[in-house]
Amino acid sequence: MAWVNARAGAACRGAFGRMTEAELDDGDVLIHVGYASVSTRDALASAGRPPLPSRLPCVGGADLAGEVIASAAPRFRPGDKVIATGYGLGIKHHGAFAERALLPGGWLLPLPAPLTMRASMALGTPGIALAMVISRLEDGGLKPERGPVLVSGAEHGHGTLAVALLAARGYEVVALSRHHGSEVWLGTLGASKVIICGSAEHAAIRQNARALWAAAIDNQGGEILPWLLASVKPGAGVAVVGEASSVVHSLGPFWERGVCLFGVDARQAGFATKEHAWGRLSGDLHAPALGGACTVVAFDALPEVFEQLLAGNTHGRTVVRIGAQGSEKESL
Repeated sequence: MAWVNARAGAACRGAFGRMTEAELDDGDVLIHVGYASVSTRDALASAGRPPLPSRLPCVGGADLAGEVIASAAPRFRPGDKVIATGYGLGIKHHGAFAERALLPGGWLLPLPAPLTMRASMALGTPGIALAMVISRLEDGGLKPERGPVLVSGAEHGHGTLAVALLAARGYEVVALSRHHGSEVWLGTLGASKVIICGSAEHAAIRQNARALWAAAIDNQGGEILPWLLASVKPGAGVAVVGEASSVVHSLGPFWERGVCLFGVDARQAGFATKEHAWGRLSGDLHAPALGGACTVVAFDALPEVFEQLLAGNTHGRTVVRIGAQGSEKESL
């Protein structure tokens, strides 16, 4: 079974369908897919909303983890657990939402211990992006002793992962959330403080405080980004990730204080960059609290998950269990 985005008249729609292995794209490693990440981009494509796949029909899903069934690539043997992210999966090449995937061996990385397949998909491409962000911030001098790091949009996707990864690295994390009631949940992920957007506390901080944060990761956008640029410490870095979308109207608040504003492109990252990112995610950024950032759903629940994503009714990361075996069904 596979979730296939295809033409429905003049539109694009996603639906479950059956495919044979002969219908898969070219590759030299056949994989039994265990888990896949679910993103808003996947939900948009399934509803016929841009950005759409560049070829149709196309199996959706950009990130997968699974077990090798057969391999003509010398790096992999049957039974090896592997991960694949990016490379046009779900857009140009049949992707993750299927029980089988046939991929080039050069697109695959061995699943790094101690990560399970489920944990790797709780991270997925957003995890790679955040490993890139944290590496860049630390290359610029960020250390835990420099002070708190603020994460905006902490209740969703990249923001949730940022809280967990930064806390695992030893940073004091201040989470900015739009959802009342998220304080306890974000605290379990490692946030030392949770500020609710629009609260009296948030208003007071925005009006009076300057040079508060050693760095910031913005997953929200809107009017938050200009405030972050003005409220970080001189010389700090501000990273824009995930669903953040902003227009900065004035450059003065940050260029005159040496603040660095940047983004990363994890989808187009090269093999070496991804390998380094997964090394950090399974090493010094390994977050035992990651399970609290992840909701695992059954494969047949995908249509409902897409609806909830588009309605903004989800939090954290969503992972779909496609064909995991044994203890992988429960362990993170």
